Amino acid sequence: MNYPRSMRWRIYRAAALLGGVLMAASSVSANATTAAPSEAPLTIRLDSGQVRGTQTDKTHQFLGIPYAQPPVGTLRWAPPRRPEPWRGVRDATKPGNICPQAPPGGQPATNEDCLYVNVTTPREHRPGTKRPVMVWWHGGGFTHDSGNYYNAERIAEQGNVIVVTVNYRLGIFGYFGLPGLPGSGNFGFADQIAALKWTKRNARAFGGDPHNVTVFGQSAGAMAACALLTSPHAAGLVDKAALSSGSCLLDWPAGGQFPTAPAETPYIPVRQGNVDGRATAKKLGCDGDDELACMRAKPASELLGTTQKFANHLAYGTPLLPLNPATAVERGAFARVPVISGATRDEARSFVGGAIMANPDLITAKTYPGLLRRAYGDDADKVAARYPLTEYPSAGLAWATVLTDHTWACQTVRGNRELAEHVTVYPYEFADPNAPNVNGIDVPQVPQRSAHATDLPSLFDLHGEDFLGSHAQREMAGTMIDYWTRFAHTGNPNHLGAPKWAAGPGGALRFVPGAIERADVGGEHQCGFWNSLR
Repeated sequence: MNYPRSMRWRIYRAAALLGGVLMAASSVSANATTAAPSEAPLTIRLDSGQVRGTQTDKTHQFLGIPYAQPPVGTLRWAPPRRPEPWRGVRDATKPGNICPQAPPGGQPATNEDCLYVNVTTPREHRPGTKRPVMVWWHGGGFTHDSGNYYNAERIAEQGNVIVVTVNYRLGIFGYFGLPGLPGSGNFGFADQIAALKWTKRNARAFGGDPHNVTVFGQSAGAMAACALLTSPHAAGLVDKAALSSGSCLLDWPAGGQFPTAPAETPYIPVRQGNVDGRATAKKLGCDGDDELACMRAKPASELLGTTQKFANHLAYGTPLLPLNPATAVERGAFARVPVISGATRDEARSFVGGAIMANPDLITAKTYPGLLRRAYGDDADKVAARYPLTEYPSAGLAWATVLTDHTWACQTVRGNRELAEHVTVYPYEFADPNAPNVNGIDVPQVPQRSAHATDLPSLFDLHGEDFLGSHAQREMAGTMIDYWTRFAHTGNPNHLGAPKWAAGPGGALRFVPGAIERADVGGEHQCGFWNSLR
């Protein structure tokens, strides 16, 4: 379903908040020929049939390709199955349906036939070469967004890579569970893994290397990608990972996501997911022996009313995800692949600004002490002394700084340290003070600066729109794409003409237009203080 262009990107992000030549050379194998490049074909054969894509000025795009059967009927809340083969040539010039979701102010999407990928490739193809493949998992709190909204032409063309953007089941459709239901709490995660398997099977058809696959994601997509690294299914599926605003160690205190929200993490034990699923089924009138059949008979529009309850609801204690990803990372039980991992400098400003837009009385000088007490209990006075209201122009900015430092920056730094015990990690921080306000948050007392998701326009055109407003931002975005795609080629983001990006947890590369340089992220976000409270 396509939403009116006037709604575009901001509605979807707000919904989630509230509820090169050197690179081309590096991809040539030792046995590759040196034939001149030619136009890549627009009609190709996949393992399920032929598709014909479309050509733009920069790339070839193959849109709306099914990677699994529609999860409808008895396949609602079932592990994804390979798509049925088709005869003839399938049109791949338009994206498939977005997965069911309910953006505020917009028409709900209810078509469950949504398990599609979009593939973007450079126009030229050099015989004998195989390009790296980058698979994008979108964010949106596990309840909103779509791979359709991320135009990857800049990445594919500039970086000489193939980019696959994925739609996966969301909310109640992706993370619902019941006792005894195979795949409980993991259906969206299983979709993501199925899309990776599809990519491995079909990479060669697009001129890609099935043995050089990088998964990269932001927010919920990065949390899922980090979880993948701890899954037994990661072996042989992914060769590198890039995590943006999505460490496995993220752990929000009470009020951390929204002032009235409970404490939560991105991951829950499957038994809790089953309890939540059964309670939801009962609320919808599906109580008894036939609760699964009753729930499968419900129209998607009715289920959408409960979908926000399944945000941050990825289940562990399952075959796909045996351990809590945080525990697995701390134990060193994860795939041995290189990792890029970082966050934005002002992550929580979008969440706090969104809460104030929803209810200005939730975060004020009067409520600030109570927010600290609810979040930090006996340590609230220590936090208040370290982040006194007198040092901030507003209570909203004080609370956003607390949450950014504690729940985003420092837990990402700690996660990077744990990863770096076993694999090569390239830490970073995105810190453009004038980053595009893609979330549409308008709260003067909480300037957005480099809030959550404001880094996305540096890699993608969102809904086909370029949000970058200055020459310096475009230059930085180009450098970021060079880093990310060089990493996809070789496992090392460093390349000629760019500032050195040192591996290891001791610092991070900070991205500011005109000033990309090493920074002490842990020190600046007071991680020593927060570690003392653990």
